[in-house]
Amino acid sequence: MEVRKVNVEEKFGRFQEYWRPKIIGELNDSYVKAVKLKGEFVWHEHEQEDELFFVTKGTLIIKLRDGDLQLAAGEFVIIPRRVEHLPVADDEVHALLVEAKTTVNTGTVANERTVAELERI
Repeated sequence: MEVRKVNVEEKFGRFQEYWRPKIIGELNDSYVKAVKLKGEFVWHEHEQEDELFFVTKGTLIIKLRDGDLQLAAGEFVIIPRRVEHLPVADDEVHALLVEAKTTVNTGTVANERTVAELERI
């Protein structure tokens, strides 16, 4: 098995679209994903999976039903399964996600933002 380092900034430079996570690594039964965020996503939850958001650029707000979390570059949060949340990025945010391979980006919601097939970059 080949061991390779990953340049996160180089990966972010390979795509422009928002809210469409890209696979940049695998760890056991999880993917490491790079995603650019801007604007408001959708309220959603994940029935079976926890979700880690690690901000590398910008400020991300995670709205929760009982209050908001603000994440700056260098900070992360783990959203436990079944916790409804709404990511919001007033300006462009770059984030890494660590999620089970079974995680659908919109959780139990299916709409135009649902990514059916993930791209590996």
